[in-house]
Amino acid sequence: MSGFLRHLPGLAALALSAAALAISLGILQPKTAPQAALSSAVFTTAQAEEIGKLSRDYLLQNPETIRDAIQALQAKEEAAKADRQSEAVTKYKDQLFADADAPVAGNPLGDVTLVEFFDYKCPYCKQVSPALEGLLKDDPKLRIVFKEFPILGDPSVLASRAALAAQKQGKYLAFHQALMAHRGQLDLDSIAGVAAAVGLNGEQLVADMKSEAIEKQLTANHELALALGIRSTPTFIVGDHVMPGALSIEELKGLIADARKGS
Repeated sequence: MSGFLRHLPGLAALALSAAALAISLGILQPKTAPQAALSSAVFTTAQAEEIGKLSRDYLLQNPETIRDAIQALQAKEEAAKADRQSEAVTKYKDQLFADADAPVAGNPLGDVTLVEFFDYKCPYCKQVSPALEGLLKDDPKLRIVFKEFPILGDPSVLASRAALAAQKQGKYLAFHQALMAHRGQLDLDSIAGVAAAVGLNGEQLVADMKSEAIEKQLTANHELALALGIRSTPTFIVGDHVMPGALSIEELKGLIADARKGS
C-alpha cells in the first residue's frame, strides 16, 4: 500500500468505500464536470485507482456493509414515504374522514375513525375482516369508514358496485361482511345469492349498481388512494398513520389507542 493510503484516516477510507458502494447501487449519481475536476486535483490517477481497489477489497472482506447500506437506504425511503403519506392524510382529511357518500359503521360520533381501503377479492382483506367485526362489537367509541378500492379485476368492481348499491337499501354493512365471508367466484349470480341471504331486493340492487353516482364514487376512491400513495389492500388509516397489510386485531387496537392518546 502506498504511503498516501497508509496515512489516509480510517473514517475517510470507510467513507470512500461507502461512496463507491452507493455509486454501484445507483444511490449516488456520477460526479458533475466541476466535481470531477476537483477530485482529479485532489487525487492523482494512481491514487484514485488504489482507492478504488481498497474500496473493492474492503467490501469483499466486509460484505455485511452492502447489506447494512441497503437496509439503511430502505429505512430512509420508508420513513420518507411515511412522512409524505402523513402530509397527504392531512391534505385530504375531508375526503377520508368526512365523505358523506362513504359507508360508515360503528359510532357515527366516535372519538376515533379508522378508514379501510379494500377489495372483495383480496384474501388479506378477507383475513382481517373478522378482526374489524370484533372491533365494532367491542369498541363503542370506534367509527369505521369503508373505502371501496377494487383493484383486482372486473369481479372486484362488480362486487364494489353491488356493495354501494346495497347502501341505498340500508344494508351495506351486512352485505359487506357477507361478501368478505364469501369464498369462491364473484360473479353476478354469486353476488345475487349473497344479496338474497342478507335480505336485499335483488332487482333494485341490480338497477342501482348501474348508478352514475356509484361510478363517480369508485373513481374518487381510486384518485384518493393514488394521492395517498396506496397501492395495495387492505390499507388502514388511523390518525395520520397509513398502515398497509392484514393487521392483527392487537395491532389495530394499538393504532386506535395511540390515536386516542393523540400520538
